[in-house]
Amino acid sequence: MVKRALGKTGIHVSEVAFGCVEIGMPYGIGINSEQDMLSEYEAIHLLQTALTLGINFFDTARAYGNSESIIGKAFRHHRSEVIIATKCTHFQKPNGDIPPYNELKLIIETSLQESLMALQTNYVDVYMLHQADERLLRDNNVQAIFADLRNSGLIKATGVSTYTNEQTQLAIDAGCWDVIQVPFNMMDQRQSALFDKAVSQGIGLIIRSVLLKGLLSDRGKNLHPALSQVEAHIQKYNTLTQSLNVTLPALATQFALSFPQISAILVGIDKLDFLEQSVDVATRNPLHQETLQQIKDLAYPEPDFINLPMWDREGWLT
Repeated sequence: MVKRALGKTGIHVSEVAFGCVEIGMPYGIGINSEQDMLSEYEAIHLLQTALTLGINFFDTARAYGNSESIIGKAFRHHRSEVIIATKCTHFQKPNGDIPPYNELKLIIETSLQESLMALQTNYVDVYMLHQADERLLRDNNVQAIFADLRNSGLIKATGVSTYTNEQTQLAIDAGCWDVIQVPFNMMDQRQSALFDKAVSQGIGLIIRSVLLKGLLSDRGKNLHPALSQVEAHIQKYNTLTQSLNVTLPALATQFALSFPQISAILVGIDKLDFLEQSVDVATRNPLHQETLQQIKDLAYPEPDFINLPMWDREGWLT
């Protein structure tokens, strides 16, 4: 597995990262309860197998159910071999207000201590602000608290997770975030407009939603009627997958890996088959420029509609 530099952090991560939400809580198309998930034993075995196959980067969050504790059990004897990113608990009030400094500091530091305990470690490689909006990204107290944690040695790098290009632009301009995690895939390619700027500032780019929560796989069929146009658009990739003799998720993964500005792509993995397929794709030759251009031309024409949190709220992904 190729390792890429995570910006200017000095950390090197496998270009395919293990997205750990699915081992900690029900998540994704067709996953509605714990009965649809791996057992803890199976999840630990899957994580350890991933490390054996060359994946060293694992992404989790306080909000991902039992994910952190499962990672802690899997790697308590292999801590030096893995890079762990986790995300702070949500702390904005329902009206969007951010707590005053002392309360905010206590929330963020308590969340980190809880993560360290669950992960069975004394440091986190990348500590991230989860689902940052414009208000969070402009808050000087948030920036200062994360910077202090980095200076303390409890975390090696600060990070932020964004959704829109405007949020990513703010995160880049803030000059205090070492890593930015953004959504990017064959359907929604808008964030690529900011890749070069992020890299020029020494920021490590992590890509999520590469498979669009499983839609760019066999799960992208028989969707909710509200997503009928999305489903129809997904079918347009069939010509490419057939001509290249690859699966749709393999094509989506190869596409994301084709951007040299990216440090790693997150792939949600809850089956050994998915793990083996992801590792296999990472060892293949890059896509030809002609194929890349074809995929770029097949971006969804209404990208604002590609809004997974909104789809979740509407119940379109169940």
